[in-house]
Amino acid sequence: MTGVEERSVASFFIPFPGRKPGTVDMESEPEVVVVIPARYGSSRFPGKPLAEIHGRPLIEWVAEKARGASLVDRVIIASDDGRILDAMRSRGYEVAETSSGARTGSDRVAEVAQGIPGEIFVNLQADEILGDPRIIDQAVAPLLKDPAVPISTVKRRIVQPEDCFNANVVKVVCNQHHFALYFSRAAIPTDRDSIAPSRPDLAWDQHLGIYAFRRAALFEFARLPSSALEDLEKLEQLRALDFGLPIYVARTEYPSYRVDTPSDLEALARIGSLWNDRTIER
Repeated sequence: MTGVEERSVASFFIPFPGRKPGTVDMESEPEVVVVIPARYGSSRFPGKPLAEIHGRPLIEWVAEKARGASLVDRVIIASDDGRILDAMRSRGYEVAETSSGARTGSDRVAEVAQGIPGEIFVNLQADEILGDPRIIDQAVAPLLKDPAVPISTVKRRIVQPEDCFNANVVKVVCNQHHFALYFSRAAIPTDRDSIAPSRPDLAWDQHLGIYAFRRAALFEFARLPSSALEDLEKLEQLRALDFGLPIYVARTEYPSYRVDTPSDLEALARIGSLWNDRTIER
């Protein structure tokens, strides 16, 4: 696996609720399952997962990128909508039907995990094309390095200053051990005295919506009620922080591309390097 190297994960925090010592066997290779939760309805882009780009549904490109990750054993598309399930089943993908009552994508992943084996479950958003599948490996790696890490995710440095003030770009602030302190749609941290231009060590980080859960942590997350912070920011990961589940945040330099509107899809289609993935050929 390549990419920016992080310091080794430190096991200094109190074990998360539900963790049982000795239940994670680091001598064996844990099975890693990527679940792609998908909804058909979207106020800004109805039917987005099945919108075609270069002749294939958007969600198929997402799934094929996931299949390219070296640490992934299985990829499942999860939805409560028969149109998505039928379309992807007919194209040869493993699908799982879930209820319509899932609060978030991670809750839908937990539904799937209840019925299948696996030690690590990755929630990969159905509307985000990864520029490189190694982003998934970078999200999973902290859980392989340290059995005390319950959840991990990924961040990338923000390059465009205007993105700091874009509510659609989620920001994350971490401590010195790379664990998340907070996620927000607001510009955090605040540069009160405008010292950032003279301090190259100061920067803002974007959070990418990909989560790797240890099995017990995923079920613990789904069991918890929605938190006030989660409701305010509309960010599911704040439920974990609010109830004391630590989230390790790995850094990536690989790009990814979020599709929120039809115009986003049109712009994405013009990025030629994304569509040279030969694994999708039949």
